[in-house]
Amino acid sequence: MLRDDINNAVKDAMRAKEERKLSTLRMVNSTIKNADIAARGEGKPPLSDADLLGVFQKMIKQRQESVELYDKGGRAELAAQEREEIAIISAYLPKQMSEDEVKAVIASIIAETNAAGIKDMGKVISALKAKYAGQMDFGKASGLVKAALAG
Repeated sequence: MLRDDINNAVKDAMRAKEERKLSTLRMVNSTIKNADIAARGEGKPPLSDADLLGVFQKMIKQRQESVELYDKGGRAELAAQEREEIAIISAYLPKQMSEDEVKAVIASIIAETNAAGIKDMGKVISALKAKYAGQMDFGKASGLVKAALAG
């Protein structure tokens, strides 16, 4: 489903002569193919849409780190280019949850899994990733889960 959306968007970007969007979507397709090849090498099937959301989040995180470095280095044009790529890739992610929504979901998952302490953090995070892939930043969610389990 996501793959089809991206392939159709590539065609649309070609027709509209949107160079930035076209190059970004081609890069996304390339990243997906590389991830599929890596999965095949491990004997796994091609990536599902949920797996692709994780790949997209990783791509966005890489670009956010680049933006910070470009801003520090005074390279505004490169930072702007990375921001454009983030916006294009983000369009394929589901709506992101607010911090309050994430906290509520974490509380319900902790209750659901009967998590009692930090030792159960992995169980809670894996349940979050299974149900809410692409809807939250799991780096931030991890800190919130730790805080919730600590006390």
